[in-house]
Amino acid sequence: MTATEIPEFPMPRAADCPFDPPPAARALQEETPLARVRLWDGSTPWLVTRYADQRALLADPRVSADITRPGYPSPAPLPKNGTGFGFILMDNPEHARLRKMVTAPFTIRRVAAMRPAVQRIVDDLIDELLAGPKPVDLVEAFALPVPSLVICELLGVPYADHGFFQENSKVIVRRDAKPEERTAGLQAMIGYLDRLVGAKLDNPAGDLLSGLAARVAAGELTRVEAAQMGFLLLVAGHETTANMIALGTLVLLEHPDQLALLREGDDPALVASAVEELLRYLNITHNGRRRVALEDIEIAGETIRAGEGLIMASDIANRDPAVFPDGDRLDLTRDAHRQVAFGFGVHQCLGQPLARLELQVVYSTLYRRIPTLALATDLERVPFKHDGSVYGVYELPVTW
Repeated sequence: MTATEIPEFPMPRAADCPFDPPPAARALQEETPLARVRLWDGSTPWLVTRYADQRALLADPRVSADITRPGYPSPAPLPKNGTGFGFILMDNPEHARLRKMVTAPFTIRRVAAMRPAVQRIVDDLIDELLAGPKPVDLVEAFALPVPSLVICELLGVPYADHGFFQENSKVIVRRDAKPEERTAGLQAMIGYLDRLVGAKLDNPAGDLLSGLAARVAAGELTRVEAAQMGFLLLVAGHETTANMIALGTLVLLEHPDQLALLREGDDPALVASAVEELLRYLNITHNGRRRVALEDIEIAGETIRAGEGLIMASDIANRDPAVFPDGDRLDLTRDAHRQVAFGFGVHQCLGQPLARLELQVVYSTLYRRIPTLALATDLERVPFKHDGSVYGVYELPVTW
């Protein structure tokens, strides 16, 4: 591939295939395991196109997640003060030290104990849907409130402030946001979380922010670190799951045979399988997982040099025919547990047990309680988030 053939990244999706990865990215996957792509700043990191190579590199200690390292393929200009980087963009041992402080609430056993509370939240919101007018925007009335209520309860964040943090997170994850807009959103959110940490120092409770405040009091964390960790958990805890709820519902409405499996069955194993398949099929993180090589690495017949950037595009990895035959077909009975929507290696998503639980409760409840749920507009008129690093829909008008 010559320099003139280097495509821009992220690549656009086809207008008539809103659920599929960009055709140009899929074409590269068929042609080569590694390709150069051009970013907003003119840099040309490697795009790793295939599933096996992505997993190998994400688990390789010679690959760094540190966004401050030269050569890191940042998806946007960095804020001047570094606000909001947090432990997900750090390497061990600092990454492990900070991550360990917030691991306990997200263990499989602790999350499983939350199922009745999540079920009540989902049922209450469906009650409100059924009692209200129709059509209704499912994003505003259901998809956003479910994970927001859950993460607010877990963190100890007042849900009454959901409008503030949802609006700011929209700006932060928009690829076309101006640097000053993104910085302002980050600073507003970090300042908000810092004030909450301060309040927890004075009046601790049993929530996660109170636990972080206790570590601040013990000298194990600075208030800035605690606020950044709270910010990451708050944004990640509602933004990604909300998009999966809405986009998953839309794709199921477009695949009525698959929707019928969830609506008419009551097998928890099928629901769990459906969640994995929808995560694989939709894969809503569109910036790819970004890294930089610390040493020369030989892989897939190429030499990645120290200091060169890497982008692992999990949307095409999750359609890799070597791992998922007929991967462009949605099949809720498929064994998709090896999907990499949550990443792989030491940096894989901390909150994935909670996300799975929320999606299982939603997908097993919404369509059974509202069996005639239907799209209230044409698919072509649904506003997709083509401008976001987290893919989804801005609105989803539904009726029943």
